[in-house]
Amino acid sequence: MDVHVQIEGRGDRSDRIYRQVRDVIRGGLLRHGERLPASRDLAAQLSVSRTTVTVAYERLTAEGYLVSRVGAGTFVAAPSARPSSTRARDARSAARPLPRWQSIHDPLWTEPLPIAYDFSMGSPDAALFPLESWRRLVAAELRGGIRRSAHYQDPAGLERLRVALARHLGVARSVDASADDIVITSGAQQAFDLIGRVLLEPGDVVAVEDPGYPPVRQLFESQGVRVAPVPVDDSGLRVDELPADARLVYVTPSHQFPLGSVLSLERRSALLEWASSHDAVVVEDDYDSEYRFADRPLDPLQSLDSEGRVVYVGTFSKTMLPALRLGFLVAPTSLIPALRSAKRLTDWHNDTVAQAAMARFVDTGGFARHVRQATKTYAARQRSIIEQAEALLGDTLRVVPSVAGLHLCLVPVDSGRAFDDDRVAADAAASGVAVQPLGRFGALMPRASGLILGFGAIAPEDVPDGLRLLSRAIARSAHEPSGG
Repeated sequence: MDVHVQIEGRGDRSDRIYRQVRDVIRGGLLRHGERLPASRDLAAQLSVSRTTVTVAYERLTAEGYLVSRVGAGTFVAAPSARPSSTRARDARSAARPLPRWQSIHDPLWTEPLPIAYDFSMGSPDAALFPLESWRRLVAAELRGGIRRSAHYQDPAGLERLRVALARHLGVARSVDASADDIVITSGAQQAFDLIGRVLLEPGDVVAVEDPGYPPVRQLFESQGVRVAPVPVDDSGLRVDELPADARLVYVTPSHQFPLGSVLSLERRSALLEWASSHDAVVVEDDYDSEYRFADRPLDPLQSLDSEGRVVYVGTFSKTMLPALRLGFLVAPTSLIPALRSAKRLTDWHNDTVAQAAMARFVDTGGFARHVRQATKTYAARQRSIIEQAEALLGDTLRVVPSVAGLHLCLVPVDSGRAFDDDRVAADAAASGVAVQPLGRFGALMPRASGLILGFGAIAPEDVPDGLRLLSRAIARSAHEPSGG
């Protein structure tokens, strides 16, 4: 491995080489068994005599840091220590983030515990990923298209993918869009970031659902805007409670996150009328409605919008894998130039090989077939979890009806009785069961309480045992004092 050595200035050059190589070995940056540059090569690199390097290497060998093997080279002999750095890393460091970053943390990510029963939400079943098809598509692109896509590309994304996606969205979701209306993003989260960059000024007001999706709320807060939580009910967002000065409204109309309700047609019309009269933009997050298990879906807000006020956001994270980092937005023509520029300034464009593979997958019908097959699997899994949750948890929690997605929300049967969802989730985690407390997704007081059960990541055969352990955690919580 090449080693960076700085020998400028006065002093013994052999000693400088010795100390710098020793420090990177002590710090764990050079690991046991790694090969160092030959003394002749390092001497040429540093423009010093070979003897200068040899003296340093011999000293390191004598002290047990290196071992020399005749005919093979010089290798690290000392066991690696923990990686360390001489740079300042404590609270006295001079660099400081903006104050608003002090209060932003990730409520959806915690240090993972040993989990046997994973009811975490938002994760698709990796076993359903069309691995063989995807491998062939990527291999075909690498063989035939890598030279075409080796250079910087259109920030909006590969035209092949945008054309295929426009056709798919028109057929499957009634989204009214052409390829020119689409920008490919690194998941839905980047889409929200781009939207905020081109529409919002510090101090603007953004209305979000409550309970709702914390990363969106935190993203807008990080951009210096004021986030206003708006309550939801069984018909979705309470349009009558939107703040009059909101510049942007974020909503999940097809499958409210996390409660699962659908924004009624009456509310959809009211929201678009409100946006028109208040000169606001609506961000429609259609994050998982491809998995629909009952009822005919209502037309998206985007297709009902006659004034160009709706930005439609989607992702392949639920239908394929989050690791692909592929999402998209469909925006009014007036916003596309700014969104393309914002994308270019952010990361220029997504991985072109993955985009090309996805374009082929969508255009040949493979994606639609995959979604149909996965929907059948998830529908059966949802029915099973509902039945078993009602049997095992029904005395305490009821399942909120949901016709789509990869998670279910459970709320207390007795709304007047305290339910400590944080304690239940922590207790369940200690027993190897991952669930998420509903209270963490709300900002309005009093916060809604309950549990969120994802069914994308858990094997069906593990559900009964997982729910039994969860029921025991709930029972323990009910009998423990609130201060305990």
